[in-house]
Amino acid sequence: MPQFSYKAVRANGEVVEGEMEAANEGALVSQLQADGLMPIRTGRAGGGLKGLFRRHRPKVSQEQILHFTREVATLLEAGMTLDRALQILADLSDDEALVRMIESIREKVQGGATLSSALEAQGRIFTPLYISMVKAGEAGGVLHNVLEKLAEYLERSQELRESVRSALTYPTILLTVAGLSVIGLLVGVVPQFSQMFADMGKSLPLPTQIVVAIGNALTHYWWMILAGILLFVAFASQHFAKPEVRAVWDRRLLSWPLLGDLIAKVETARLSRTLAILLHNGLPLFAALNLVRDVINNTVIRASISGATDSLKRGKGLADPLIEDGVLPPLALQMIKVGEESGDLEPMLNKVADVFDTEVRSSVKRLLTLLEPALIVGLGLIVAGIIVSIMLAILGANDLAL
Repeated sequence: MPQFSYKAVRANGEVVEGEMEAANEGALVSQLQADGLMPIRTGRAGGGLKGLFRRHRPKVSQEQILHFTREVATLLEAGMTLDRALQILADLSDDEALVRMIESIREKVQGGATLSSALEAQGRIFTPLYISMVKAGEAGGVLHNVLEKLAEYLERSQELRESVRSALTYPTILLTVAGLSVIGLLVGVVPQFSQMFADMGKSLPLPTQIVVAIGNALTHYWWMILAGILLFVAFASQHFAKPEVRAVWDRRLLSWPLLGDLIAKVETARLSRTLAILLHNGLPLFAALNLVRDVINNTVIRASISGATDSLKRGKGLADPLIEDGVLPPLALQMIKVGEESGDLEPMLNKVADVFDTEVRSSVKRLLTLLEPALIVGLGLIVAGIIVSIMLAILGANDLAL
């Protein structure tokens, strides 16, 4: 008998999902009703496109995690139990991947697990930082407060990502359109001129020969070029995944003008915001630093944080080891030092995060101010080079005719 999937509700409102063998969907519905279930959705398991999409479920996005966190915090603050809050969110959501995640968490919570362990069982959806903060909230009995702070942290992080992404939209569109235009010239226009010149028996100037060769390669050997690009990307991904290679390149990136400054500011804002959140939730500075390392992408800055953690373990402060390394921006280091000496490290870290969030937006604008005209000029020179190479051949043909 064929296998069917189903989604049904028990009399107590619990949602049940699974698979069952049946002669047809009608027989499946009858069997579910006989078992005391009310069918909501039924279908052939693993069949057609639906089965394909079920095997390759969409992932839960960071934006959905943000909304999930804020909504759970709101419902808990309203006095609802965690189980009831999760049930409401599962019922309200239309996204299959999100509903599956929430129902999985709720099932484990109903089985006696803590929320943090239920989140940890979801794989890589929730970061170690997120799970550790939830654990701290559970231990202190202030879970809804921690979730609210987590939502604010995720919202700030998303705003920063969105601002950078929005700023890069125009250059990306410009580069894409210009690139397609160049390919269109090389594939559609240049071969026609090359055929005309070949019929005239005129040897082409060297610039025209180069342009014609590129056009022919794109026309006849595009699959080899595509395969070469894919192989290069695969090799580069494996090569840069090596810790020693990644460390060399991360240090080199930090030394680049404009880009290195932007990377340092982004990492500083993320480091300060995360550390402030952890300290606010009662984690000791040493434990907080161990967690902060997981949110830092640049290996050089991460190594500096590790060195500061080791110094803190030996009884030294946080700011001095970071100042000795000199990886983070001097302004941030001096503000951290003042906060540490005055005993107000957490509010000072929040100020550092606010300052460098603003600095990141300003740095992105400055970088794009230079990047946009550079792209326009560079792509204009490429198009002009193609046109000049064709004109050289045309002028040569006119000389031959005269």
